[in-house]
Amino acid sequence: MHRRRIIGIAVVAIAIVAALVYGFSPAPQRVDVATVERGPLRVAIEEEGRTRIIDRYVISAPVAAYARRIELEVGDGIEQGQGLVQLEPLPSAMLDPRSRAAAKARVEAAKAAFAAAREETAAAQAEAELAQREYQRTVDLCKVQCASQEEEDVALTRMHSSRARARSARFAVDIARHELEAARTALAYAGAKGDKEPLSLTSPVGGSILKLIRKSEGVVGAGEALIEVGNPLRLEVEVDVLSADAVQIFPGTRVLFERWGGDQMLEGRVRTVEPVGFTKVSALGVEEQRVLVISDLTSPTENWQRLGDGYRVEASFILWEQANVLTIPASSLFRFEDGWAVFLVEGDTARRTPVELGRRNGLRSQVLAGLSEG
Repeated sequence: MHRRRIIGIAVVAIAIVAALVYGFSPAPQRVDVATVERGPLRVAIEEEGRTRIIDRYVISAPVAAYARRIELEVGDGIEQGQGLVQLEPLPSAMLDPRSRAAAKARVEAAKAAFAAAREETAAAQAEAELAQREYQRTVDLCKVQCASQEEEDVALTRMHSSRARARSARFAVDIARHELEAARTALAYAGAKGDKEPLSLTSPVGGSILKLIRKSEGVVGAGEALIEVGNPLRLEVEVDVLSADAVQIFPGTRVLFERWGGDQMLEGRVRTVEPVGFTKVSALGVEEQRVLVISDLTSPTENWQRLGDGYRVEASFILWEQANVLTIPASSLFRFEDGWAVFLVEGDTARRTPVELGRRNGLRSQVLAGLSEG
């Protein structure tokens, strides 16, 4: 009887010890396993931006007058030279000798500005032709492998930029011509009465009405803004990025525009990284130094013609990309000594393995040494 009691106590003690060992022993942890594989890898800077029309024009009253009601609406299409605003002379508007001399001086100044704009156009056109020849030479050098693809991209960007400046210079000539006509009209209509033909302010470019600053009729002062016009098919994208990121972006950098409302991803090229930054308070209340990056859309116009001025886009500036790179998930990495390491699964064992990394984009990392495909 005594022996049975001892055996029973021993069995209970062994069961308690086994339960304690089982309860305090570390439980195996479930882990996610990923395969080392080859694939495309892209490193980019992503920020929100907005579109804006490159050339905007504000039509102002050249003289104090009585403006008729503007019948146009925002978004209406207009032609170059189309009448936008009708101005009737004020019956009591008279020019004394001093004002008439000033009006004549403005006509001469407008003539000089028109001549200067024409010279600027000639210079811009010559620069565009030179950029075209340089781009063609770079393309020819690339064919014989005497120039890099980056040099060809830079030459292409320079050619597009010079062409844009040439177009803007031609628009400036149109503006100077209209300003000259306005100055001459101001002199010719000096002292006119209300029964004279109204003065029609015309559009310097073809495009659309962007903003009606004043729609109702009434007396307007000289220089008062009335209507704003522009060509919505001449769009650029401005993106403000952190100054630390802006130093990594250069003219010619490829840009992808996503989540703008269309089904297709749009492409573009950086034209300008502005050299002046500004302070902006983030949503968390932190002051940040940011820089504007201006990009041109290179996708066909029919793909983005529904975009307008001030539309939101998400821009990805491509800093580096390759199509066939050995990569692993960035979440599998951890710090080890002075570098990085992963747990490599061999059978039923996970072994710590140091790795040498290359480019990283936050989701995946390039492996240079330490692992092989598969």
